[in-house]
Amino acid sequence: MIRRQFLTAPLFAAAAAAQEAPARKKVDKGPPIAIELVKEFVGAGHSDLVKVKAMLAEQPGLIKVAYDWGGGDYETALGGAGHMGQREIAEYLIAQGAPLELHAAAMLGKLEFVKAAIAAFPNAAQIPGPHKITLIAHARKGGEPAQAVVKFLEGLG
Repeated sequence: MIRRQFLTAPLFAAAAAAQEAPARKKVDKGPPIAIELVKEFVGAGHSDLVKVKAMLAEQPGLIKVAYDWGGGDYETALGGAGHMGQREIAEYLIAQGAPLELHAAAMLGKLEFVKAAIAAFPNAAQIPGPHKITLIAHARKGGEPAQAVVKFLEGLG
């Protein structure tokens, strides 16, 4: 009898605790964003700030989307701005809440961000961005404001 109480007491305690826990409300997130809209937004991120702003005003959820160009080649609008050297688009997207991306930070010349990422993850300098474009190529697209990042990355080589 004592052994049975010992083995079943934790089970009863867990069941009681589960009954007392508040029920989680399921949040209605709405339908997924249409893939055609995702592709259009990511494409706009490469060069069209006016379109990026208009699309975000109409569909704020686009700020975090990524498009798969095939074979797992995922890209966000920020990623497109990053490898195209589109500083104004990248800064706008980040200001609107786009998740930060190492390759875009390199293009923007954010040396401390790049250094911190590589210190935490030493292989980060070799991880390609969208379309397999290297981190240093992104930095080079940043022009003069990103020259310190370019020099830092060249020094790793």
